Amino acid sequence: MELRPYQWEVIMPALEGKNIIIWLPTGAGKTRAAAYVAKRHLETVDGAKVVVLVNRVHLVTQHGEEFSRMLGGRWTMKTLSGDMGPRAGFGHLARSHDLLICTAELLQMALTSPEEEEHVELTAFSLLVVDECHHTHKDTVYNVILSRYLEHKLRQVRPLPQVLGLTASPGTGGASKLEGAIDHVLQLCANLDTWRIMSPQNYHPQLQELNRQPCKQYDLCHRRSQDPFGDLLKKLMDQVHDHLEMPELRRNFGTQMYEQQVVELSQDAALDGLQQRRVYALHLRRYNDALLIYDTVRAVDALAALQDFYDRERATKTQILRAERQLLALFDDHKNALAHLATHSPENPKLEVLEQILQKQFGSPDSPRGIIFTRTRQSAYSLLLWLQQQPSLQKLDIKAQLMVGAGNSSQSTHMTQRDQQEVIRKFRDGTLNLLVATSVAEEGLDIPQCNVVVRYGLLTNEISMVQARGRARAGQSVYSFVATEDSQELRRELTNEALEALMEQAVAAVQKMDQAEYQAKIQDLQRAALVKRAARADQRNSQRQQYPAEHVQLLCINCMVAVGHGSDLRKVEGTHYVNVNPNFSIYYTVSPKPVVIDRVFKDWRPGGVISCSNCGEVWGLQMIYKSVKLPVLKVRSMLLETPQGRIRAKKWSRVPFPVPDFNFLQHCAQSLSDLTLD
Repeated sequence: MELRPYQWEVIMPALEGKNIIIWLPTGAGKTRAAAYVAKRHLETVDGAKVVVLVNRVHLVTQHGEEFSRMLGGRWTMKTLSGDMGPRAGFGHLARSHDLLICTAELLQMALTSPEEEEHVELTAFSLLVVDECHHTHKDTVYNVILSRYLEHKLRQVRPLPQVLGLTASPGTGGASKLEGAIDHVLQLCANLDTWRIMSPQNYHPQLQELNRQPCKQYDLCHRRSQDPFGDLLKKLMDQVHDHLEMPELRRNFGTQMYEQQVVELSQDAALDGLQQRRVYALHLRRYNDALLIYDTVRAVDALAALQDFYDRERATKTQILRAERQLLALFDDHKNALAHLATHSPENPKLEVLEQILQKQFGSPDSPRGIIFTRTRQSAYSLLLWLQQQPSLQKLDIKAQLMVGAGNSSQSTHMTQRDQQEVIRKFRDGTLNLLVATSVAEEGLDIPQCNVVVRYGLLTNEISMVQARGRARAGQSVYSFVATEDSQELRRELTNEALEALMEQAVAAVQKMDQAEYQAKIQDLQRAALVKRAARADQRNSQRQQYPAEHVQLLCINCMVAVGHGSDLRKVEGTHYVNVNPNFSIYYTVSPKPVVIDRVFKDWRPGGVISCSNCGEVWGLQMIYKSVKLPVLKVRSMLLETPQGRIRAKKWSRVPFPVPDFNFLQHCAQSLSDLTLD
């Protein structure tokens, strides 16, 4: 567990108790450096207590392995994430262990919990390690925790923990000029109360020698010369547009910009009570999704997604609107033609390029290993299917598997943390040699050296590019960007390269600043951020008092039927909004199969999906809290009828009326009283 000279160089101020950000490339040993700082901290600070925060569940176990190797069993350590089953309270575990490794959400819940067993104060810790600390901005959970730290600092609450941030890419915050990028880096430093960003200066050549960059290649393809399948999808979308009678809606089908347009259209239509228009917009979005899938993988995959949507519409909708009947008929009339074109459609040019890359890399005898990054779980699933069905690739020794985040989608299976760990284990030992992954595999994962990393038709930022590229660590490795010539994706990747250079300039400029000037700027930014946050909190508080809860009606987003009032709602654990009115049960149905969630919760478990009994619109899920069944509502499934008109809230926390916390004992007492009266 010896550190390299460049690692010693970057951790020296942290060993003196200073707050720093360690900026090292992916694979250069940031976690090991942090584990050493934690070990020295535990050795030298009286009553030391360390908490390591991660932003993804699967990193809890991985960091646990690295830290336990460094600590060597001398100190008590606990790894915690939401899906690790029943456990003692967070506060109790923090008090009884020297080092905790947990997801940031768990710490935030503990900081705000009123229960003694769960609650913990930030001042209980003497060292706070923030992994992937470039996420400490805006309203992320990292920044919510660090804002609490800054409030303590300004009020001179002591003792405050030392802060150690880790990142491979601070980013530019969307800035395209050096001044803006410097402001972004300074804001990140202010948010983490950083004394300095540390990167190797004296030992930079050694770092470059050990951390070689892969050979980058742009593998570009032409657009399809003939496109009968895509043309038919667009023709069907044109017919839907004719029903909409909205000439101002631009028909740039198959783009993310168009997706944004129809999402806004469906939201506006819901507010205006225009049910038919909302339905047209929702179906146009599904056709647009199919075009995006078709652009990424195959026509058969695009058609499967569309067919799946229409099958679910038929199965779940109990009340069919005129527009829905028309749209179901439109799809039915053309599905055979679409199926014929899908099976006779020429190969996607991007897939042809990908096939050539894989043949070249996996055709060699050097036991290659690779990752293909793609945008969605749907495209990852479709790419894996294509890999398994492509005759030329079946001759190669490709052993591929998915690496995607948790959750359900129509065709891709749910992937738990255990599934992810199993895939990584098999990838490490060579049972698998190719991962088809979404962004879940970009950050932090201890994945072995790869010979080839392919970014497949991705539209992301410079941080994502740097993270993905860092997975190609083997000697003579290749980093390939696959896209269509003159595409938006290609333009974005070229921009990302420029932004990466800009980020490096910005960090260098901040590192060279006069220390007094730097500290003054940091303090100004910290004060400004706290004033802004306090003003926002006041604004939200006054917004919550806008109407009495009983004066706001809840309407189903789809059929507009009134199903309750704001006064029926309660908050469970601060985040789940449930309807506690016993009469509410007549308005919804519950599916027999429980929802799969990649976590085990302390006081509740998920039941079935709940849907509007009038129209079949999905509203959320049933929560079995202790022993009580409660319907949890998604805010996007409800319209709010206020005394001044309809509104659609983006979050329950932003609704214009107060929602009290759920009181379990009171609820049970009320239920018993209702039974007695009956």
